[in-house]
Amino acid sequence: MRSRPLTQYVLKVHSRCDLACDHCYVYRHADQSWRGRPRAIDRETVRAAAARIAEHARAHRLRRVRVVLHGGEPLLLGPVRLRALLAQLTATIAPVAELDLRMQSNGVLLTPALCELLAEYGVRVGISLDGDAEANDRHRRFADGTGSHAQVRRALALLRRPEYRRSYAGLLCTIDVRNDPIRVYEALLAEEPPRIDLLLPHATWNQPPYRPDGAATPYADWLYRIYRRWLADGRPVPIRLFDSLISTAAGGPSGTEAVGLDPADLVVIETDGAWELADSMKTTYDGAAGTGLDVFAHAVDEVAGHPEVAVRSTGLAELCQTCRQCPVVRQCGGGLRAHRYRDGTGFDNPSAYCADLKELIRSMNLDPPPAVPAVGTGAEPAAGAVDLLPQGQVRAALLDDLGSGPGSAATVGSLAASQLAIVRALLAEAAGGLTGAVPARAWELLGQLDGAAPEAVDAVLAHPYARGWVQGRLDPRTAAATDPAHLAALAAAAAIQAGVSTDVEVPARSGLLWLPGLGALALDQPAGGGTVRLAVDAAGFVAQAGDRTVRVPLDGSGPTPPGWQPARFVEAESWRLLVEDLDPYRDCYDRPATARLTPERAATWRRHLAAAAALVRRDVPGHLPGLRVGLRAVTPLADDPHGRLHSGTSRHAFGAVGTVLAPAEELAVLLVHEFQHVKLGAVLDLCDLVDPTERVRLVVPWRPDPRPVEGVLQGTYAHLAIAEIWRARPGDVAAERFRMYRDWTAGAVEALLATGGLTGDGERFVRRMGETVAAWADRGERSDRPGEADRS
Repeated sequence: MRSRPLTQYVLKVHSRCDLACDHCYVYRHADQSWRGRPRAIDRETVRAAAARIAEHARAHRLRRVRVVLHGGEPLLLGPVRLRALLAQLTATIAPVAELDLRMQSNGVLLTPALCELLAEYGVRVGISLDGDAEANDRHRRFADGTGSHAQVRRALALLRRPEYRRSYAGLLCTIDVRNDPIRVYEALLAEEPPRIDLLLPHATWNQPPYRPDGAATPYADWLYRIYRRWLADGRPVPIRLFDSLISTAAGGPSGTEAVGLDPADLVVIETDGAWELADSMKTTYDGAAGTGLDVFAHAVDEVAGHPEVAVRSTGLAELCQTCRQCPVVRQCGGGLRAHRYRDGTGFDNPSAYCADLKELIRSMNLDPPPAVPAVGTGAEPAAGAVDLLPQGQVRAALLDDLGSGPGSAATVGSLAASQLAIVRALLAEAAGGLTGAVPARAWELLGQLDGAAPEAVDAVLAHPYARGWVQGRLDPRTAAATDPAHLAALAAAAAIQAGVSTDVEVPARSGLLWLPGLGALALDQPAGGGTVRLAVDAAGFVAQAGDRTVRVPLDGSGPTPPGWQPARFVEAESWRLLVEDLDPYRDCYDRPATARLTPERAATWRRHLAAAAALVRRDVPGHLPGLRVGLRAVTPLADDPHGRLHSGTSRHAFGAVGTVLAPAEELAVLLVHEFQHVKLGAVLDLCDLVDPTERVRLVVPWRPDPRPVEGVLQGTYAHLAIAEIWRARPGDVAAERFRMYRDWTAGAVEALLATGGLTGDGERFVRRMGETVAAWADRGERSDRPGEADRS
């Protein structure tokens, strides 16, 4: 396997802090290198760092990279320098890969003006809070000894405002077992966070964690009390540590380097441009985080090859013998690497929290909630057994956010994550019915890849039409016509993305060998099908079909062979969109999908889509972050012989829309309109908005026939977005169209609420749409530019 690409970067933008927390790993532990760092990162360092990240993303065809602004305290950078930094990162990285910008802050300096800036660039902010005032101010204090609790809560009140809610990433809480766990949990929950991180305080065998006298596993006991309450409350908010241990119990990824065996792909860039290891390493010994590399002279590939970076991707091999022989090692993963350190033996030890981690895992495994199975585990859940429903405040926040129209990138991202989990669960269910050597080998390979490179498996299973194939296998009416060997195409694509050297038999249909998200290879063989042996390596693959051998380099290392049809993408407005004209399961719309586009026709599609993206940014910029996260593919549909516009979505194809080619002004409306249906379909996979026993039909002005309640709900949500577009466009015709769509939406909201056929969640969602429309009227009517949208 080639070196794993790095996708997460902690960018230190300021090396000082306005608090003097006595448990801080930067200032209060072994490494004191901060003293020699520049206080603030300068423009040249930002420019060099951004260029290195973009260079790496381009070389490895990364779809997404995350950059976390950190410190010290990043808000000490000030609004002027912060804006310049965000602009530089966005301009350099976003054209290459989706840029996920984050910030970790104590929140003390947060202001409405800074919230506006963070929202403008889509930065999601995590805030450090250790609980109620007593718990938080035990450690998180100013230099004069006064507590920070009141200032932090003021910042959180800002982030809970509707206009800033999308910037609220969650809370980070460092555990102190002297604080009451339930009071801490309740205090954190009261701030309505999207996520909670509960962190063990950094400790090593040289500086062991605090333990009350006579307590064998105080951290496990403390955490388990919260876990039990969290389960009793219906898991109202994701808690990363618990979610990670639940996932790893089912053989899935942990999503964190604190537990589990997931390969770590995070590095730090200091204010002087030095590449460093994770900050937790600073707690072990002076200089432990250093690599001797910097952004000016060293590419990210060189950092990825550094021994201390590479060792974090070796799984069990990096652990001591005690850990490797432990029955819970695949859940625990030896804990955080820094916590294993001891003078003399280095990191070849169990965690300083070994007893606590083992006890917490044991207790949780005896008391598990339902879990989503990992690929390749052999689990076959019964239909409906997957627990994906967001609970309590989280579900309410999701419905409120989407009811406002666009929904934030974070909300759309959560819908995408839920859809991926559904595909994984359905695939595990379908695996039991896959017969034959090719599907069996593919299933085995996919399971191996899921352990070694889960992000590659995720990327393939997140392809919009993967679920359609799985649903086809599970439906008795279509199972016989749905090729089980298609699983091999998914496995091969995942292996190529992971850079794993392997052989796999892949089916060919109508003379094409298709690899999702990568392209298709035209073969000289009968149209009936058969399989082709692929030899995958770090550079691409070699296809062996009969007497013909074809090498397809995917890293630019050689010429493109005749017959290779690469996937086509449009990159515009920091949005990477697949023009999907190859997938054999894409024909799921009312109109037929086109065949492979000619180069000239593909160029026209690219121009129109790029122009449409620019119009979305101009007219409804609030929709663009969600589209970037959730809309992955556009499937060209056959033109209407009468020139009418047609577009559509499929409930089983999250992340895709089908549409005919249209002028950019119309295409922008179609994309935004149809993506409303995509989002609402994903919500309906999570919770009922309409009483399933409701049989009433409503007359609506946009359709000649009475419509069921769910159909009216779908149309209303789509028209909410269309009205927003026309509201933004200038001109009398557009003003008239805005009023029409606004009135349609307002009238449908009233009619839906009057039916009595909505669930409590449905009523909340519809009322939020009504509030959005009413707010438009309160601010006065704005006008638009002409165009036409397909009726929902």
